[in-house]
Amino acid sequence: MAPEHHVNAAFLPLFDSAVLVAAREIGFAEREGVELTLHCETSWANIRDRIAIGHFDVAHMLGPMPIAGNLGLTPLSSETIVPFALGLGGNCVTVSNAVWAGMAAHGAKPDLDPAGAGAALGRLIRERQGSGLEPLRFAVTHPHSGHKYELSYWLAACGIDPQRDIDIVVVPPPFMADALAAGRIDGYCAGEPWNSASVVRGTGHIATVKAAIWKNSPEKVLGVRKAWAEQNADALSALLRAMHLSARWCQDAGNRPELAKLMARPEFLGLPPDMQMPILSGELNVGGGVLRRVEDFFLPFDKAANFPWKSHALWFYTQMVRWGQVAHSPANAAIARDCYRPDLYRAALKPLGVALPGANAKVEGALGTATPVGSAGASLVLGPDGFFDGEMFDPDRIADYLERQSTSLAAD
Repeated sequence: MAPEHHVNAAFLPLFDSAVLVAAREIGFAEREGVELTLHCETSWANIRDRIAIGHFDVAHMLGPMPIAGNLGLTPLSSETIVPFALGLGGNCVTVSNAVWAGMAAHGAKPDLDPAGAGAALGRLIRERQGSGLEPLRFAVTHPHSGHKYELSYWLAACGIDPQRDIDIVVVPPPFMADALAAGRIDGYCAGEPWNSASVVRGTGHIATVKAAIWKNSPEKVLGVRKAWAEQNADALSALLRAMHLSARWCQDAGNRPELAKLMARPEFLGLPPDMQMPILSGELNVGGGVLRRVEDFFLPFDKAANFPWKSHALWFYTQMVRWGQVAHSPANAAIARDCYRPDLYRAALKPLGVALPGANAKVEGALGTATPVGSAGASLVLGPDGFFDGEMFDPDRIADYLERQSTSLAAD
């Protein structure tokens, strides 16, 4: 039978595109009557621009990227909405062997602790400054990315000014390991498997992980052209149901070998299946043969990983404000808040009887442990969701949060 809906989707070769990839390859989209066509891109800028001009209906996107587009911060601004998140966590901060040796000399341990690693990096940076050396250069995947904001947040919380003490440049994720090996950068923040790629090559060391900087924190999302969503409401609902089923399949430990084999195909990641396993198991080789297990390193489904929390959107917005990308105003905050659409998520999934959070936003960092919460449908567990520095973000008190952050570096 001919599919009822046709959807063009773009993705970048990162493991957190798995929910989108599996939706097509395992057949969840087809079962929902969706012919899902996938297009592999090489950079976030390509995805940003091509969805803006209508080449794609939906795309694997950085969580802050649709917000930036809606705020007019991109070359081809367009209205993009987020009705579905593709998972929590999955990023690492990787440094060159030389930088890691310098950090280790200043007390860093291979335990992925962000506070310890950040303190050691700060001492190394100050030592280099005293010797008149050039600033270290770190790469992120895009100016409006979780990578940029979590790297900057981590550094600032450790007394390092990310706008003065280091250089931050943009490198597409698949080129990160090559750039580090070539000595063009000293470190980077990226999603898997590109951190493990440097470790396997013997050129890098994982210093810390997103799951330790901010536990169970947002990363990639499904960005949808707003005009397409309004004109194709049934297609979008069918796609969201397919992706819900795909995410649940990806989370199942029994499917890990099949998923790793799928993502290893040349048209997706083109890397051996064993390089996909760290993100699935949380068992990371951080460098030098040291293995560390990270709880909730990457979640494609559990703990409401697919729910588009408005508090996630607003936290990204606060970082845009903090680092001078946009001015804070009630109108700009509303644009960021309205970009994430839990109403569309609920409408699509309610017929399935799945767990749906009872609120659209939450205080980020308030849960110290995994906690059952009120929900419609099945039971739901959230958290822990703490920031490593003990901060909390209340989306109803944005001005207070921005004030605390504006003075945090001065206090260090």
